[in-house]
Amino acid sequence: MFPSRIWRESKHRYRLEAGKCTKCGKVVFPYRLICPVCGHREFEKVILPETGKLLTYSIIRVAPSQFTDQAPYAIGIAELENGVRLLAQVADCEVDDIKVGMDVRIEFRRVQTDSHHGVLSYGYKFVPKWY
Repeated sequence: MFPSRIWRESKHRYRLEAGKCTKCGKVVFPYRLICPVCGHREFEKVILPETGKLLTYSIIRVAPSQFTDQAPYAIGIAELENGVRLLAQVADCEVDDIKVGMDVRIEFRRVQTDSHHGVLSYGYKFVPKWY
């Protein structure tokens, strides 16, 4: 993610803030200017739930260069309690213990560092609820 976008969206990302269309009720994350369902332009702020269920996942065994030290790792899609779906890395468990349908919670963590003196990139990771 580019530094300008990190600063622009940090408030929403840190707080798990989403927009709920005031016309059709569609919850969008991250914020958008126009509702993808009805084209309406007015949203109210809602806080996303911090828990959900893992719908699907994939294990990355040959990782991109900036993530080679983490391989193998899993990325997955989880559906939150309000129906919003997020993509994130599944952390704090062995890849063999990951199962479709497992309960996860969202944690905001460091994802990568751009060189030794570079920008720290933060994002969401799914953690099993038993952790």
